[in-house]
Amino acid sequence: MSAAGERIAKKMAAAGLCSRREAERWITAGRVKIDGQVIATPAIVVTDEMSVLVDDKPLATAPASRVWLYHKPVGLLTTHHDPQGRPTIFESLPPSMPRVISIGRLDLNSEGLMLLTNDGAIARYAELPSTGWARSYRVRVFGQVDEVALVSLANGITIDNVAYGRIEAEVLGELRTNTWVFITLYEGKNREIRKVMEHLGLRVNRLIRVSYGAFSLGDLKPGQVREVPRSELVKAFPGVVKAPQPFRPKKSKAEDDKILKKGRGRFQKKRKERKGTL
Repeated sequence: MSAAGERIAKKMAAAGLCSRREAERWITAGRVKIDGQVIATPAIVVTDEMSVLVDDKPLATAPASRVWLYHKPVGLLTTHHDPQGRPTIFESLPPSMPRVISIGRLDLNSEGLMLLTNDGAIARYAELPSTGWARSYRVRVFGQVDEVALVSLANGITIDNVAYGRIEAEVLGELRTNTWVFITLYEGKNREIRKVMEHLGLRVNRLIRVSYGAFSLGDLKPGQVREVPRSELVKAFPGVVKAPQPFRPKKSKAEDDKILKKGRGRFQKKRKERKGTL
């Protein structure tokens, strides 16, 4: 955290306690105290010197930033809670995992690679259009494919007053009445592929995300989770994830005294040598 501090809701989310929106609700419900005083607004900046209690328990420090690759199966929602009680990806994760959020989404009937993280700053970095991360998919469509129309998507397209940016699409192969298409997005708007394919007279009947930025699905099986090594996070999220500092074991006082004594001995020896040359 910077010397200027950060907003209380952001600090609570960074500690892995809840999302920012949940933190704001907890604050307005009177569950958060700063320096012993109950607060009623999330518009408060806190520093490390301040005491923060949530439900009268000290707020934990933010854990190290982590990212996981997850192979989302069909039939799971990308949400922490569904009012209709439908199953979610978060309910399917191993119980040993900490609280995480998704980087982007896949809809109920889509499958493939998802990135999960315990750090909101990582999620925001990956989702920013300025980051320019490509998202690639293998898509099976039903209908007559016009390859010229697919190629023209590289110039973008506007559908129902919604402008979609560059889309790269190429045919992979045909199977009876279906065609597999490889599609790469650079924005990833809500249900973008399904809406664009529908506009071209095609119906998507299978959609698999195979890569997101520098990360790929690889051999990950549906439902499996794999953590990304920190060395890869440092490369993928420059300025967001810092390289680990090398471990330097603390020396004991006896070791320090020995080094100082050795240093004094060398100094005295060189001093005598200089006197001898005069």
